[in-house]
Amino acid sequence: MSIRSTLVTAACAVVTMAAVQINARPQSIAAGAPVRQIAYLHGSNTEGSDHLGCGGSLPGHTGNAVAISGDGTTIAVGAPHESSAARGINGNQNDNSMYNAGAVYVFVRRDGAWTQQAYIKSSNAGRNDMFGLTVGLSRDGSTLVVAAPWESSAATGVNGRQDDDSLPQAGAVYVFTRAGETWSQQAYIKASNAGRKGQGDDIEGDQFGFSVAVSADGNTIAAGAISEDSGAKGLNGPQQDDAALSAGAVYVFTRAGSTWSQQAYVKSANNEAGDLFGYGVALSENGSSMAVAAYDEDGSGRAVNAPDDNGSSGTGAIYAFERNGTTWRQTAYLKGSRSQRNDALGYTVAISADGNTIAAGAGEEGCLNGGVNPSGCHLDSYPERGISGSAGAVYVWTKSAGAWKEDAFLKASKPDLQDWFGVRLSISDDGDALLVGASMEDSAATGINGRQEDDAAQDAGAAYLFARNGGTWRQHAYIKAWNAEAFDEFGVSVALSGNGRTMVVGARTEAGPGNALPEAGAGYVFAIGD
Repeated sequence: MSIRSTLVTAACAVVTMAAVQINARPQSIAAGAPVRQIAYLHGSNTEGSDHLGCGGSLPGHTGNAVAISGDGTTIAVGAPHESSAARGINGNQNDNSMYNAGAVYVFVRRDGAWTQQAYIKSSNAGRNDMFGLTVGLSRDGSTLVVAAPWESSAATGVNGRQDDDSLPQAGAVYVFTRAGETWSQQAYIKASNAGRKGQGDDIEGDQFGFSVAVSADGNTIAAGAISEDSGAKGLNGPQQDDAALSAGAVYVFTRAGSTWSQQAYVKSANNEAGDLFGYGVALSENGSSMAVAAYDEDGSGRAVNAPDDNGSSGTGAIYAFERNGTTWRQTAYLKGSRSQRNDALGYTVAISADGNTIAAGAGEEGCLNGGVNPSGCHLDSYPERGISGSAGAVYVWTKSAGAWKEDAFLKASKPDLQDWFGVRLSISDDGDALLVGASMEDSAATGINGRQEDDAAQDAGAAYLFARNGGTWRQHAYIKAWNAEAFDEFGVSVALSGNGRTMVVGARTEAGPGNALPEAGAGYVFAIGD
């Protein structure tokens, strides 16, 4: 089947970028380096309510549905509400008989132009599977990991039986590989303890695949299951007790040749009901350093490895893990220095290639002072508040000689309530560039570094690019779509290439050219530097 080009150029010309060696390490982004939009992406069968670029209905309850290869030449974009009944690669796109089955679109760049390479569906596409809610790509772009957290098979393990629907919202992860121009499904992955069916109106399964991450070589995958209920603590504990509802878990899988197997079942050392451990997950280049978010964890500490006391509900936490051989262990429990009740640290998490920089968003943090390490946001200097705050913040930690410390506390340059700054973020390989989404930001500005103050376009959304030079962070750019409009939710998903020179931002409710496709969604591609 022929896949037509889906590139629409933005208000600026498409620029051919010099090829970058995949394994090259980037240099820090120079002050004044230009940021420009180079492409505007829609799927070949995009329709209203497909939500290309992200799914879900609330900023913090969506997956990161965009991914980009290390050199920035392959992009995957999920549309979890796409409703074709097709299965496999490049199937029939033209029906809508399988509501919310989901799809993923792969785009490639050649000679400065982007074209769609593949339209990808799962091998067992089902109603409400939400395939494409979260996606990940290996560094060379040839291993694609796709989550379908509401897939309903009761299978366990790898390549089990797919054709039942007996366990609603159990979740599944799919692995696809590319040989030349051709994609194929390599594996269908389920948790080792797929969970149990809820009682009465409670049909919530474990939601395996709510978050996913893949190592640079594509040989290690981590998948979060936020509704997993085991009371186990630490690594590879008992999985079947269901004593801690929605504590959450992470599963690590590895590939030998083309064969996948589960390597570890990961829980936090202070695992408790309701923590939602696995809300976000990130892997280093070699897959041996992992960061895991538990956005509803309740510790009141404000330091690395603070005492676990359950003294401040919903503050959230990040956990660092390391692998030695095939053995995993927890190495740090990270809390923000300005943490408050209900900040929800762990809406998203990212880690550098070497595993020595971790960034995490606190989407419900409420301080209204902007910039890097701003004054007036420290400790109890502003009142604790409920979910209506949601200005958002990002914490960055670095590791040296095996010890973690907080490196920076980042705010938008003009924070406002309910902007949701930090609900999505992505980091470059060297850890010196950080892209942060704020999907509910309200400015009507368009393009780069426009006027932020007018708040005339509710929930238009924005993205912010930060750069670190010589250990010091600064905001490099304030980024809006060229066609920004109210309710587009630009920034609800973000991805930054490993070399730090290309980025993609999703706008899940953007309405397409001429506003003809309400909530179709779109992907915007930007180049950084000359």
